[in-house]
Amino acid sequence: MIHKAICVLMLVAGQAAWSQAEDRTVLNGRITANSADLEGVYVINAQTEVMAATNDLGAFSILAKPGDELVFSSIQFKENRVLLQPENFCDVTFSVRLNVIMHQLQEVVVKNYNGINAVALGIIPSGQKTYTEAERKLHTATALNATANAGSMAGGSVSADPLLNFFSGRTAMLKKEVAVEKKEFFMKLLERMFSLDHFIDRLKIPAEYVKGFEYYAVENDKFTVILNSKNRTSTEFLLGELAVKYKEIIARENK
Repeated sequence: MIHKAICVLMLVAGQAAWSQAEDRTVLNGRITANSADLEGVYVINAQTEVMAATNDLGAFSILAKPGDELVFSSIQFKENRVLLQPENFCDVTFSVRLNVIMHQLQEVVVKNYNGINAVALGIIPSGQKTYTEAERKLHTATALNATANAGSMAGGSVSADPLLNFFSGRTAMLKKEVAVEKKEFFMKLLERMFSLDHFIDRLKIPAEYVKGFEYYAVENDKFTVILNSKNRTSTEFLLGELAVKYKEIIARENK
């Protein structure tokens, strides 16, 4: 008996919903606002709780009838409620104006806090060694973890990863990456310190050989030490000596 009663109630509810949907037609409209972002605004029929969303042009379609109330809701616009009139369904250009929510700041103060960094805040210990990306990879691949298996052996043990990296050739490859990274750093430093005209006009290096000369210079350990000190006078003096030797190499190769 109870089962039959539930079935009857479900049938009545279904018929009511069907008749309710039959009374309504598709309403096409669009929203307008002082904003280029009109997509994603929710349009809700408060009577049926049917929901739609606007596209990138602000257009929407929803089942409704005169007397229904549409609710327009979005985080960037103020909520707007519109009671539909019969003429809204005859108007091809039915539109709803929305107002943008303005978040006004009372005051913006910009302060310069000198000396505030990760070390000063205690995030990084003072005197901590810093690594470049290539140096960090090499350090990770070669670091010995003395506590890796401390629970299985007295006094701990050494991680096998560095040994595996060594025998697989990964360590050698990472060392080459560090060397290349350092050369690239010195190349950029050299090019920032001296213009192309300096190499061509002052040092008399042919334009097509300038890049080769830069590589030749940064291969010299003594020169990179001076270059890294950023002492322009000393760097320029040693660069002149290297230019003489490099031009001799060019002359020999061109014979």
